[in-house]
Amino acid sequence: MDFYQILEVEKNASKDEIKKAFRQKARKLHPDVNKEPDAEEKFKELGRAYETLMDDDKRALYDQYGEDGLKNAGYSSQGPFDFGFGDINDIFASFFGGMGAGFGGGYRENPNAPRRGADLRMDIQIDFMDAMNGIEKEIKIEHTEPCTECNGSGFDKNAKDTVCKTCGGHGRVQQNVQSVLGSFTSVTTCPKCHGTGKSPEAFCKKCKGEGGIKQEKKIKIRIPKGVDTGSKIRLSSEGNAGKNGGQPGDLYVVLHVKESDKFIRDGADIHTILEISPAQAVLGDKVTVETIDGKVETHVPEGIQNMDKLLLKSRGVPYIGSETQRGNHYVTVKIITPKKISKEEEKLYRALYELQKGKSEPKDGIVEKVKTALGK
Repeated sequence: MDFYQILEVEKNASKDEIKKAFRQKARKLHPDVNKEPDAEEKFKELGRAYETLMDDDKRALYDQYGEDGLKNAGYSSQGPFDFGFGDINDIFASFFGGMGAGFGGGYRENPNAPRRGADLRMDIQIDFMDAMNGIEKEIKIEHTEPCTECNGSGFDKNAKDTVCKTCGGHGRVQQNVQSVLGSFTSVTTCPKCHGTGKSPEAFCKKCKGEGGIKQEKKIKIRIPKGVDTGSKIRLSSEGNAGKNGGQPGDLYVVLHVKESDKFIRDGADIHTILEISPAQAVLGDKVTVETIDGKVETHVPEGIQNMDKLLLKSRGVPYIGSETQRGNHYVTVKIITPKKISKEEEKLYRALYELQKGKSEPKDGIVEKVKTALGK
């Protein structure tokens, strides 16, 4: 499908030429004029071609890469080129003074049909350890609940079913629009009854026809172990009330977890730092490490190097929904060199220095020097 061929213009056509060609072809292809079965589809293709070639960026992409280039740039059939009735009418609105030329007798949603309520979102902050262990939390929300006066219908149950005089109960008004392309029928929602087909006198006085009343409500939610910032909890039917008997929406609780001053989280793993002395690094030692489960003992092996890691298997973050699976806890060892030492410690370090120096440079009498350093 070539957009230039659809509009029957040259590839170097100006915007004025493209607009003129669109006007001429739209008059012939509009489904209110053309009764052929494929008229609507051809009209959509015409609208897509016009919308592309009138936009400098899209036209440049199309000229160089075709429709694939548009799709790769994000202009897919599900994006800006999703031409339905509303999109086509928007194009015509630019020519017809914003009236919106509708397809005569086209489908319109029944305003009195049951409609699902809107979903709601609430953001809450929780402590790091609450995210690790799970917690039950009470939250307060404000949502619409079905009006008790009209049972969510939006209409006064004691009022007569008064028909809107403006639209005659149809919920829509129709008028003829004169344009350069001829006469078109415009169908719009009735401004008096907002599409309900009933007069304002029939609306419920308590909810003013909305079918719902804003209410505060306290809800207890269970936050599972292992949640992280961005985790969502869906509470079914806790959103806004539906209309005309429709189902209520849902409430989505979005979690934000505070950072810990002890633990660093990386997905399901936990990282901490363990400071040890040079002697512990050389000789090894049994040490206590704080985990999200509390303090545990682990072994530092002999000869460990600075920034080496110790593994505490399955001591990390619990997997959401699992009672057994967990991440790991990694302990990064940091060897701390003392800045101040006692005289006794200095003697020992000097002895150790002489001993190590002796290993690298063998000399007679090294043992005697070590003994002298130790005061023996």
